[in-house]
Amino acid sequence: MAEQMTVASALQRYLVEVSSSKAPTTARSEKSKAAHLMAAFGKYSLAVITPDKVGCYRDDRLKTASANQVRLELALFAHLFSTAIREWGVGLAFNPVRSIRKPPPGAGRHRRLTPDEETRLLAACDAHSNPMLGWIVRVAIATAMRHGEIVSLELRQVDINRRVVVLEQTKNGDARTVPLSLKATDVMRIVLEWPLRPDDTKLLFPGEPGKDGQRRPYVTGQVWRHVLLRAGIVDLHFHDLRHEAVSRLVEAGLSDQEVAAISGHRSMQMLRRYTHLRGEDLVNRLDRAESRR
Repeated sequence: MAEQMTVASALQRYLVEVSSSKAPTTARSEKSKAAHLMAAFGKYSLAVITPDKVGCYRDDRLKTASANQVRLELALFAHLFSTAIREWGVGLAFNPVRSIRKPPPGAGRHRRLTPDEETRLLAACDAHSNPMLGWIVRVAIATAMRHGEIVSLELRQVDINRRVVVLEQTKNGDARTVPLSLKATDVMRIVLEWPLRPDDTKLLFPGEPGKDGQRRPYVTGQVWRHVLLRAGIVDLHFHDLRHEAVSRLVEAGLSDQEVAAISGHRSMQMLRRYTHLRGEDLVNRLDRAESRR
């Protein structure tokens, strides 16, 4: 079996049987990672892949890709072999990816949104002809939801009376209920009552119809870059808004468990990488604590 199954056929089967069961954004990401692995190993049998070959791939990829990207590709490759051995009955003695040294993880981004930047960002969003980007940005800052979770929301997932959003598909596969602050509730109410909403979609933030006539989630990429330029803001990724939101939840005094329940982080270690507290805010909290004493 191992002699007959090539890496290309194994990756194709993996994408169909494993990746397709994950969140759409994760499935797309794994398809991209698989393309790099297929280009390097596709013609080889699984049986001839050795740690040495994988190590050479790692070193070559690090010349053109980030350490984190290479780590994720190797993680996918390792899971492919584990799946082939445990579930597909491929007769391999060991997983060749497990024994190689992985690139160290990056330090992670520490980008916070300053009050002045937030004012300019929202003003630039509101100046755009389509109001959806401004709504999406405000929801991101107020809820810590991921970009994909926000733009794929359907009307039925928002319970404005209970002030919650029910996420059924998330990046880590776990459903969760996200509470809405007063600000987030006000934004959601405006979105739900938008008189120009198309009647042919259940999406909260629908884009224009495609060639097949179907509406898909609103695409923010080009518009996001435009508003950043207009606002004079540099080096701000949309995902930084999630970092900002999580940090604000911590600064508001919520416990790690409470923040994780809102943001969907499984590990406290990953959650800590997302929380970058402003020194001046900590000073204010210390002052308040001393005054109470």
